[in-house]
Amino acid sequence: MSHAVVQDARPATPAPRKGSLSHRALPRWAGVGFAAVSIALAVGIGLAFDLHSKVQWGLIAALLFIAVSYAVTTAVENKRQAKDRVATSLVWVCFILAVIPLASLLWTTISRGTKVLNGYFLSHSMAGVPGFETGGGVYHALIGTLEQVGLATLISAPLGLLTAVYLVEYGKGALAKSVTFFVDVMTGIPSIVAGLFILTLMLMFELQPSGFMGSLALAILMMPVVVRSTEEMLKLVPNELREASLALGVPKWRTIVKVVLPTAIGGITTGVMLAIARIAGETAPIMLLVFGSQLINTNPFEGAQSSLPFYIWEQYRVGSDAAYDRAWAGALVLIAFVMILNLVARGIARWKAPKTGR
Repeated sequence: MSHAVVQDARPATPAPRKGSLSHRALPRWAGVGFAAVSIALAVGIGLAFDLHSKVQWGLIAALLFIAVSYAVTTAVENKRQAKDRVATSLVWVCFILAVIPLASLLWTTISRGTKVLNGYFLSHSMAGVPGFETGGGVYHALIGTLEQVGLATLISAPLGLLTAVYLVEYGKGALAKSVTFFVDVMTGIPSIVAGLFILTLMLMFELQPSGFMGSLALAILMMPVVVRSTEEMLKLVPNELREASLALGVPKWRTIVKVVLPTAIGGITTGVMLAIARIAGETAPIMLLVFGSQLINTNPFEGAQSSLPFYIWEQYRVGSDAAYDRAWAGALVLIAFVMILNLVARGIARWKAPKTGR
């Protein structure tokens, strides 16, 4: 009897108050539902007002998505959660608006570039093929791009890496500030300026156009990207690792080679790949220094060469349907080239990354 009285004497659990942590919540799929409702309403509004532009439909759907998210969340949960959902909705809307042009460009390039992209196109040049006729290929331009970008990487990657190591590990005083200043200035230099600089040297020393001349201009464009990305990756290496190595009596140069660089190798490789992607699509230096060629030239140190960007511009300038198809196919090859480089870089970074044990 006394036990029952004790149970009856316990205070009743108060009902959840408005604004407390115990309140109704929307399901996880609410955002998908809001998006579906917004798209349906936007389509209805577009048809009702005879809006022909799909861009207008998309903007209306984005605004409705934000408004519906705020209204429903306010009614079901509270205003604080509604503001949080509005912020999340804005992030999603901005993300989609940024991805749509990229996806559209990629789809257009694939759909139009696959018309003539085959083994023949990749293994033949444009030698003896008039620009307004079908046939020909991109082999000579692909060889030129591989050699020119490869030489530029061999020049700029070691110099950029050593410069970044100096700035992070040794750089102090006026010299380091001057190097940092010039690296920042070179980061935004137009490609035509780099081409004109090498062209001036060619005229001074009476040098002939070649793939190597183009590689020098590309190296100028690539070097500041390598320096800046490598510098940031080296700064992310914890100082405790350096201090532990130095405390064991390891020289500083050996600490950099055996501890610092292996720790940051993933980010350094990614930065180099970004720099390669930066120069792979440059056309102006190639036009000035390499001149372009319809023939296959595997010697980058002698004679005119072509490249994928120059090939795309050259075919577009012809203006025929066959040339347009070759231009789109060349653009697709260039995109695939950069994508393969990034995949290889990720594989190397994962392979060379320090192994962590339990």
